[in-house]
Amino acid sequence: MQLRANGIRIEVDEQGPPDGPVLLLIMGLGMQLVGWPQPLVDRLCAAGVRVLRLDNRDAGLSQGFDEAGVPSLWRAGLRQQLHLPLRGLPYGLSDMAADVLGVLDALRIPRVHVCGASMGGMIAQHLAATSPQRVASLVLLMSTRGARDLPQPSLGAQWTMLQRPRRNDEAAVLPYLMRVHRAIGSQPPWRIDEAALLERQREAFRRAWRPDGTVRQLLAVAADGDRAPLLRRIAAQPWPQHVIHGAADPLLPPAHGRDLVRHLPRAAFSLIEGMGHDLPPALLPRLAAELLETMAAGGAPIIAG
Repeated sequence: MQLRANGIRIEVDEQGPPDGPVLLLIMGLGMQLVGWPQPLVDRLCAAGVRVLRLDNRDAGLSQGFDEAGVPSLWRAGLRQQLHLPLRGLPYGLSDMAADVLGVLDALRIPRVHVCGASMGGMIAQHLAATSPQRVASLVLLMSTRGARDLPQPSLGAQWTMLQRPRRNDEAAVLPYLMRVHRAIGSQPPWRIDEAALLERQREAFRRAWRPDGTVRQLLAVAADGDRAPLLRRIAAQPWPQHVIHGAADPLLPPAHGRDLVRHLPRAAFSLIEGMGHDLPPALLPRLAAELLETMAAGGAPIIAG
């Protein structure tokens, strides 16, 4: 369904019992709400959770900002190297957090458990720091504080992600998406079966393909800078906090997860061996269990499986 939130259209998916504790799932850069696998949602719903997924602005079926044009990544990278601010961007991560808050207002949800993955974790940091009264617990999944002194993505991951398919048709885009996933995905025994992965990518492509929106989101991430001030405000909150990170993540190496925990000293920390920057099916039972455990610590009534 589409909601009007923060003055724009946001696509939202709700599943699970309407009276259950609400878990808000915020996906990462260029990803759609279907990036949260349905088997994960099913496990959460079976535990009595009302699961709320959304397409971030400029992704999936939510409102785009094509009228803003496509900023130059190379020019933005040069300004960052020179420690110059990025100006004139159509929006920032704080705007994306305001979108999320607008969705909660539209649905009249006063308080939610929050899990943000990658860029979604960055949006979640803004939401939790600026509206802590709306948060019951917080999980940051394969995310980062955003400091420049943290390890950079592997060269292979950087190179692959900066490439773009020569055409925007399925025949060109699907091989590109498969290459990206191979560059950042989990290692055995968690690696996703190639046929299953291809089908997931095909379904996502046919739902929406918004590469220009991904560039605008990427620059919003780059412009956000170091979120240490936000983390200090989050650390002072009484609700449960949990950082989950892959030990084999080539996009945001595990130092990013450890750094988050240093800034959130009360947070639980799960470093998963072999996990990369994805949500492989074999890890979904563990992820569901850790989400439910954090929610229970935040007072959510969970149905035991």
